[in-house]
Order: sequence, then C-alpha cells, then structure tokens
Amino acid sequence: MNKLGLLGKQISYSFSNTYFKKKFEDLNITDTTYQNFDLDNISEFPSILKEHPEVKGLNVTIPYKEQVIPFLDELDDDAKKIGAVNTIKRTKDGKLIGSNTDYYGFTKSIEPYLKPHHNQALILGTGGASKAIAFALTHLGIAFKYVSRTPKNDQTISYDTLLKEGLQDFKLIINCSPVGTFPNVDDCPNIPYDDITAEHLLFDLIYNPEETTFLRKGKAHHATTLNGYNMLVNQAEKSWEIWDL
Repeated sequence: MNKLGLLGKQISYSFSNTYFKKKFEDLNITDTTYQNFDLDNISEFPSILKEHPEVKGLNVTIPYKEQVIPFLDELDDDAKKIGAVNTIKRTKDGKLIGSNTDYYGFTKSIEPYLKPHHNQALILGTGGASKAIAFALTHLGIAFKYVSRTPKNDQTISYDTLLKEGLQDFKLIINCSPVGTFPNVDDCPNIPYDDITAEHLLFDLIYNPEETTFLRKGKAHHATTLNGYNMLVNQAEKSWEIWDL
C-alpha cells in the first residue's frame, strides 16, 4: 500500500486530502491513501517518515515550505531557485527530493487573464508561497515588488508606503498572505482599495472562503478577481506527475 500526505500546521480544512481521495475514487485506485500530517513543529518530520515507511510522496503547506528544506536530500532546479518546497518525492532508495509546483499552478491559472497592462505586480506577503509567485512572474516578464509590514530591502515596500503612494502603477495584485482565510473571513490586506479600477487583476491564493474580502472589495471596483482554487488543482496534478506511483 502506498501512502501520500500533506505536511502542515492546523490543516484539517485541507484541499489536498479531499482532492486526492476523490481522485483515487474516480480512477479506481485502491492501493494508495492520503493522510494529513499536522505537525506543531517541523522537528517532528523525521519521526513521521520512520512511523510511515509506506509514504511515497508529500505535499507541503504553511508554515513548512521553507523549514522542510534542511531535512531533504536534494532539491530540483526550480525548487533551488525558488527557495521553497511544496512537493516531496521519496525515491525507492529512500532519498527525499523537494520540488515546487506552486509556480506551475499559479502560471497556468493566471495566464489566460493577463493583459499587456499587467506589467507590474504587487505580491502581498513574503512567505514560502510568495517566492514561487515571484519566480512565476519573472518567467512571465512581469516586474514586481513585495509588500510587507517590515520591509528588508529595495524589492519590498511597506503597507504604509502603499497606502500613501497608491496602486496606479500596479495593475496586478497577488495576495500570498493568509489574511482573510477561514475562519477570519472579514479580514483583508490593508491596501488602498479605492485606487482599484477595471484594469486591475486581483489574485488571492486563498480558496476558503471562495471569495475573500480582498477579492470582494476588488470586484466592487470592477477588477477581475481570481481565487486560488485552480492554482491548487494545477499544482496538485503536477505533484501527482512527480510522484509517478
């Protein structure tokens, strides 16, 4: 029996578990199961692998996409460049190889909506997911800046600065922060929503709720809005290819 799973913290709501269980049913796969591994600390990771030698692959979510890297034997080229991992394959000889399918999922889901004026983007948040989005934007030829409460370099601006300077130059805004996730559905990133226009494209990596307050406020100003569901489906399918069971 093969086992796949999701590594994360407070992940009872998990998309991956539901998605893969349905996939196994649809394809009549009876020799593979999927399990959530909800860890309080990444230091518990090696014991999970010992307890479950049948684990052949894992997805990784917040907050372990960067923290898991020291426990892996290898990273593929994209994961090395991104500096974050969301997919792990355990080879037949027990090696753990890290990959990143987030950038693929994001690119595939946003490409149909991009227009020439979406040439500058804001990435809200600076965690592991934001690194994959930055990698994708670079490949799409879109300039970007991170937005953070505590900017550390020229590539990052503060929310306070953004509130003063506005969104006129940035027609693509991607929320990579967890702000607005269930159950805190009334929360939203602190940006100048009144600057949003019909030319803006807002993308939220969150998929629960289906329409976050961030997206709802964008839609009120006639922006195009996308949630993270299709990104998750695309990255999950790419993970499935990588595991190659």
